[in-house]
Formats: sequence, C-alpha cells, structure tokens
Amino acid sequence: MPKLNFPTRFLALLSVLLLISFGLHILVLSNMELPILDNLIIRSYIVNGLLAAIIFTLLYKFRQKLKNQIGFLFMGGSLLKFLFFFLLFYPTYKSDGDMSGLEFGAFFIPYAVALFLETFFTSRMLKNLE
Repeated sequence: MPKLNFPTRFLALLSVLLLISFGLHILVLSNMELPILDNLIIRSYIVNGLLAAIIFTLLYKFRQKLKNQIGFLFMGGSLLKFLFFFLLFYPTYKSDGDMSGLEFGAFFIPYAVALFLETFFTSRMLKNLE
C-alpha cells in the first residue's frame, strides 16, 4: 500500500478524529439523557472540519512561497474560525440571552479537536521545511 502524502494524512486523520469525537459526544449526551442533536452540533462538527481542512490545505500549498509567514497565516485561520463562530453559531446560542454549557461544548469540542490536529500537522510541516 502506498504511503499517503502529508495533506491526505491530515485530512484522513481529521475525519477519523472528528467522527470518533462526534460519536463519543453523542454517546455522552445520550447517557446523560440530554438532547443529542440540539445546539447546532452537526453544523459545528461539519463547519469546524471543513475550515480546518481548508486552512491546512492552503497552508500546505503555500508553505514554500510564504514559509516566513506561516505562523501569521495560521493565526489568520483561527481568526476566520472565530468569524464563522460569531456569524453562524453565536446568534443562535445567545438568542435566549445565555450561552449554556451544552451550547459551548457543541462548538468547542470539534473546534479543539481540529485545532489540536492543525497545530500538530502545521508544526511538523514547518519542521520539514528547515
């Protein structure tokens, strides 16, 4: 079996980790007898996964040309994620005047999983540039 290239490994691992995370998240909510598909949880996993995939793919594509700016571009990607949060999730979460822990978890868990993996792979990518 041929070895997968670096971005493909990232995308495959991102997909697997987000699917596992989603399954565990739903399992915990179900075991606690809480609503499992509320709080835009599906949208959150999809948006965080897509944004992580797009941001990392762009970082990888421009790694040689913009290698001295990769850190700034990475931070710009994080800014983009916050923008999407405030446009797509925050209005719904704050519509009742309060953001609950379930709403926070629905967004933050997939965000944290994607951010961890992005950071790890971006770090490895930068090491390989040296």
